[in-house]
Amino acid sequence: MSRRVEVLKDRYVDSVVQMSASRAMMDVEGVEWAAAAMGTPANLDTLAGKGFDTNSFEAKANDCFLAIDAASDDATDAALEVGRKVLAGGGEGDQGGLAGAAAAERPRSFSEAIDALGAEANLAIVSVPGDYAALEAHKALSAGLNVLLFSDNVPVEEEVELKQRAEERGLLVMGPGAGTAMLGGTGLGFANVVDADAARPGVGVVAAAGTGAQEVAALLDRGGARVTAIIGVGGRDLSEAVGGRMAKSGLRALGAHSGTDAVLLVSKPPSEGVAKAVLAEAAGKPAVAALIGLAEPVPTPEGVQLASTLEGGATSLLAALGLPPLDLDGGLKAAVTEAIAALPDERQLVRGLFSGGTLCYEALVILSGILGPVYSNTPIRKGWGLPAPDGAHVCLDLGEEEYTKGRPHPMIDPEARIEHLTEEGARPDVAVVLLDVVLGYGSHDDPAGQLAPVCADIRAGGRGPAVVAYVLGTDGDPQGLAGQRAKLTEAGCIVPPTAGRAALAAAALATRRADLVEERLS
Repeated sequence: MSRRVEVLKDRYVDSVVQMSASRAMMDVEGVEWAAAAMGTPANLDTLAGKGFDTNSFEAKANDCFLAIDAASDDATDAALEVGRKVLAGGGEGDQGGLAGAAAAERPRSFSEAIDALGAEANLAIVSVPGDYAALEAHKALSAGLNVLLFSDNVPVEEEVELKQRAEERGLLVMGPGAGTAMLGGTGLGFANVVDADAARPGVGVVAAAGTGAQEVAALLDRGGARVTAIIGVGGRDLSEAVGGRMAKSGLRALGAHSGTDAVLLVSKPPSEGVAKAVLAEAAGKPAVAALIGLAEPVPTPEGVQLASTLEGGATSLLAALGLPPLDLDGGLKAAVTEAIAALPDERQLVRGLFSGGTLCYEALVILSGILGPVYSNTPIRKGWGLPAPDGAHVCLDLGEEEYTKGRPHPMIDPEARIEHLTEEGARPDVAVVLLDVVLGYGSHDDPAGQLAPVCADIRAGGRGPAVVAYVLGTDGDPQGLAGQRAKLTEAGCIVPPTAGRAALAAAALATRRADLVEERLS
């Protein structure tokens, strides 16, 4: 057994590059566990929990470390070499987005970073631990830069202060926890490749939801629209405390943008007062607000439509632009009907294993409207949290901190989800396992290739539970949308056309009602 830690002093590495390096090292033969991380107290506690002697080395919050637990010294040496290569910007897993920002020589301070970017820089990406994030974001605002604040765990009062200051300076603070954005045709964080054909009508997206932004962008792209921008504002922006400050700024900016013909807002339902203030900024161009799980209508200006699902938001906007409707069946009902016929009576339960938090939230909303309570680590109602009672439906957001501590996000490394998939697939009472597979920059280079063999195993020639796997992506994504869908189909999975249809398919299988897949998702 070989266990080693290499510390890179005064070397800041952003979160996505850390996760990419961790995955690349884990892929080395003979490696049991590996991580690239900053030397924060929480990360050092994780190392200690994995059996490393944290007294044998010194790592501070500004130091990056590579930790390897492997079967041999040779495997450790090979993994460290791979990890160094990814951190230097030349390794596998470096597909673009934030990961593509890795460089062999990194500035050691924010001031050096600004100098390196030159006078034309207008955006800073902040991805430090939450305790330090607000300070770095304030430095960026002082330098006249817009901010993509990738960091989590930023106190809400600091978020409000940052966004008030950004408003005063005419700048954007996207985040905290903003994992997806696209500005000036450049994807930031986890982002999909969309068609930039100027002949297409242009749509700008403002989203308080990362994979929600990716889903609507992919559907708009498929439907013939051109996505001009994605302004990710962070999940709390439309809360009462933050007041929709950056959503309003984003909508104003898109309203004034000559290349944007329509706007789409994506969020969980805000309070009525916040909704009224935010939606007022959407007037003037065709606009749709996809407020996921919206139960009661909120006041809207003339010309602004409401939707309660991601699919509903995208399809409503495509219709408003006069574009043809999306194909929302694609053989889905026939596939579900066939799967229902093969399911034994004792298989009744849904198990959702998600890498995208917004996709998990939407599935919880759709499933609970049909099946009743669905339990989760991110419950949509009080009393529906974990642990779930016996015989309950469950959806997990495996991108949450309790599942990613000490290991990469499931969009980057499918390994953690494979463990859950194997466990849930072996249960005799599970009717269907529901998965999302997210493509694009920053994501694993072949997620379907990793998941498909496991899906085929749990299908057990039709004796196991059904697997419903939605692939979120575009034809331009580096993984190849058609090829990823084909791998899952060949493994016996049902592959729906939208995330919403995937949730309907799961409900149809659990209730033995194939007609549910034809329900309208508004």
